[in-house]
Amino acid sequence: MSTVSAKAYRSPSLVLLAMDWADGENQQDFLGFAIRRTPGFANLATNTVAASDWLPNRLSFNGPPAAGQPDFPSNTAPIQKFMWWDARLEGIEAEASLTYEIFPVCGTDQSNHLMQAEGGVVKVTLPGHHEMGIGTWFNRAVMSSQAFSRKVTALGIAPGQTPSPAQALELRKWLANGMELPLPQFIAGAGDSLAGAIYHLTDKIWIVPALENASGGKNIALVYDAKVEKDKQGNPLRNPNQDAIDALSSVTFHPRNKTNIMHNKFIVSGAGLQSTSGGTPAAVTCGSANYTTGGLTSQANLVHSFDSPQLAALYLDRFRLLVTNPTLGKTAVQSGWSSTISVGDAGIRVFFSPEKGKPGDDSVSIETIVQAIHNARSSVIFCLFTPTDKLLHDACFAIGDAGKMMFGLVNRVAAGEPTVTPTSTGRIPADQIAELEIYHRSRNAKDTIGAGFFSSKNVPVGFVTELNLFPGDPPPPYPPVTIHHKFVVIDAETDSPVIYTGSANMSGNSVFKNDENLLEIKGSPRLAQIYLAEFLRLYEHYRARARFIAWKQSGAAPQDAGFALQSNRSWADKHYRLGTPEYKARVRMLSFG
Repeated sequence: MSTVSAKAYRSPSLVLLAMDWADGENQQDFLGFAIRRTPGFANLATNTVAASDWLPNRLSFNGPPAAGQPDFPSNTAPIQKFMWWDARLEGIEAEASLTYEIFPVCGTDQSNHLMQAEGGVVKVTLPGHHEMGIGTWFNRAVMSSQAFSRKVTALGIAPGQTPSPAQALELRKWLANGMELPLPQFIAGAGDSLAGAIYHLTDKIWIVPALENASGGKNIALVYDAKVEKDKQGNPLRNPNQDAIDALSSVTFHPRNKTNIMHNKFIVSGAGLQSTSGGTPAAVTCGSANYTTGGLTSQANLVHSFDSPQLAALYLDRFRLLVTNPTLGKTAVQSGWSSTISVGDAGIRVFFSPEKGKPGDDSVSIETIVQAIHNARSSVIFCLFTPTDKLLHDACFAIGDAGKMMFGLVNRVAAGEPTVTPTSTGRIPADQIAELEIYHRSRNAKDTIGAGFFSSKNVPVGFVTELNLFPGDPPPPYPPVTIHHKFVVIDAETDSPVIYTGSANMSGNSVFKNDENLLEIKGSPRLAQIYLAEFLRLYEHYRARARFIAWKQSGAAPQDAGFALQSNRSWADKHYRLGTPEYKARVRMLSFG
């Protein structure tokens, strides 16, 4: 018989294992995989680490564990997937080595055994958050999860109850998963000055205090979005940044209101940055995360830092332009891709929006992404809040239709078929077209999904109700923002990936009306692995919810519907069926390297 083949995709906060067993397709009693990690899990209470542990599974052949009981070890509850995550990395330092032994499990639900001789081994060295001059942080952000609900219950927080400050901080730090640290550290470690452009600055736990601490010894200047919003009665609303402006009297704030949205989230560090020219930029931090508590914790986001004076200089030039509060037309004159800058193992270009034109026109930045997608040799993944550009999502869908691996995760997919309402000129707005096409894609090809959660109306048996709002927070006047990412990654599992990431939602407004920044990152399989691992963690989390909720809404699910392991090889059918998303992922994730 063949042995298990496997490949590890490494992120600082998790290891994604892709695996396959060639004989599994014809082995009718193939029940899944058991995975043993050496060293095992850390016990933070006793400051000890087990010699080895089996990766856990939430499910057994009889369903989930009883309330208060731990998950099941995978040698007794095999993993019925061809990808699995190890996020139990507490107490494991960067550059530590981990060994994963992966065994097929065969038999029945009552009597099964590990195929020891057919096992495969993967050795992994954990990456650090900051390597080769590039820092990368993804938050956990899965507030709509069993783990978060269990943490809330364990803290004694009743439904509808507002947690104490200490409880809220513990929950927030779990969601942030370390992403609360890089921005304060970047601010504290800067030279004599900081210059940035920030859409929303409201986080009073980490970022505002960090700026306050730094403002005594550094010159800090920030452009902020000063567009006046109004309530339903037409009265102007208080700017969300005003509290920070009032608290940070030593920081120079520059209002920006001659644009649709000043949507950037970047800060440049260096020396002498406050002058209108010159200075010595040293590094820049940017990403999708707004400088809000929710942006760091409950909304899925990422933060980068780049130790590159050349790249930082481009962001500093953009800051100096925005300080003058130019019109859209004057800002668009300076749009375009920069030349390629080498940072560590990556070649990086940056594009600052707005472009010349209006929504619906050809876009230089979007066309670049679309062309890269057309050239994909293996895969495309996208994780976007609102992908309203038709050329972009059509290009992504075409990759999936061509037999390559394509997965998409968006903030929301409509529960029912959306209606479209043409304007007076007969034109259908781009956001309505996108909503309709994504709705049908999610139901037909089943490779594009939205973020959902197990509410009291659709919670599986043995699971607890999940949250889509942080405990104690009032409901917003719009659907909660769960997926706030803005990235597309092409050929992530290969040796020549391309990443597009930044502040822009890749929509008509972001391209032609907003102040945005978009990075193109080429030639770094290391970074692409991080993106892929973190993306698939979120995607698989929400795919399980999307499929169960759709099953319940169809009326075909029994009242006591739940999750349990399959007692035969039927769990793997979709993974072996040519053309399914699962088949493409099983093959592609092991095709390179």
